[in-house]
Amino acid sequence: MHHDTPSIVSTAVVALLALATTSATAAPTLNHPEKPTYKYEKCYGVAKVGQNDCFTATSSCAGTSKQDGQRDAWIYLPAGTCDKIVSGSLDPAKR
Repeated sequence: MHHDTPSIVSTAVVALLALATTSATAAPTLNHPEKPTYKYEKCYGVAKVGQNDCFTATSSCAGTSKQDGQRDAWIYLPAGTCDKIVSGSLDPAKR
């Protein structure tokens, strides 16, 4: 039985690159976190510093809010929860 070593190595490299590419694209990024699978709402003004789920007016990534309760920073919460939280708002302009 004869094995073509260069072909086996080439196939293995291609498979590893495909796996790495798939894993990298499947993971959520800081700029665009995955949306929850449950019914959700964006709740503004309740995130702790650095714990926001997406961009704000002053930053371009999740996890970059500069202060606790930052008006334009939001987090995903189950629908109907935000209005139950002191200082939470569904509209950053009303916060």
